[in-house]
Amino acid sequence: MSSTSSGAESPAAPAPYYIVPPCHERVGIVYQDADILLINKPAFLLSVPGRAPENKDCAITRLKQQFEDIRLVHRLDLDTSGIMVFALSRAGQSQLSRLFQQRTVKKRYQAVVHGLVEEDQGSIELPLIADWPNRPLQKVCHDTGKPALTHYRVLERDRDRNRTRVALSPVTGRSHQLRIHCRELGHPIIGCDMYAPPEIEALSPRLLLHAEWLAFNHPITGLWSEFTSPCPF
Repeated sequence: MSSTSSGAESPAAPAPYYIVPPCHERVGIVYQDADILLINKPAFLLSVPGRAPENKDCAITRLKQQFEDIRLVHRLDLDTSGIMVFALSRAGQSQLSRLFQQRTVKKRYQAVVHGLVEEDQGSIELPLIADWPNRPLQKVCHDTGKPALTHYRVLERDRDRNRTRVALSPVTGRSHQLRIHCRELGHPIIGCDMYAPPEIEALSPRLLLHAEWLAFNHPITGLWSEFTSPCPF
């Protein structure tokens, strides 16, 4: 047992926190009614508060200043920009959560990946699970991973810059699913600080991943509703 010179036991060093840099970009309102609110979340803004006191600034904290009864339905990663839906009523939250669980909410992301994707479209189906010794990283595991499926479609190949713009449609919603599936396809997302090699991360000051389209049956009216957020890169 280690001790200080005074004989007292040394306290264990606290686990380090990641302090998110300030995000000065505003949250844009895409649509609102009595039951739902859709926003455009900027990159580098948390969806919900982080563990550290310094990480209180986030999308839901900002929105609570205007919408007291706002309720969380789903999240986007810190580095990912784009469209998010919140509920503004208890009924809205309950039904939206059910739609996400039943996978009837349709999502499309736009990404720019390194290299030239060969096939014009395809699917990536690889099970994912938390990489516990290296949290928050996830990993592919065929023994214990949860099913994960992503459809992709090539939008543009930039041969001069050796990169491809793709539309990604995740069927499941696993943590870091799009980042890992693109890497496993052999084309990491440019700007990814978790799953891309350093030289590919360095090609962009941000992760080139944007949630551009969300569609679902309105939780109260049942009408099919589609919402878009233009890709900023």
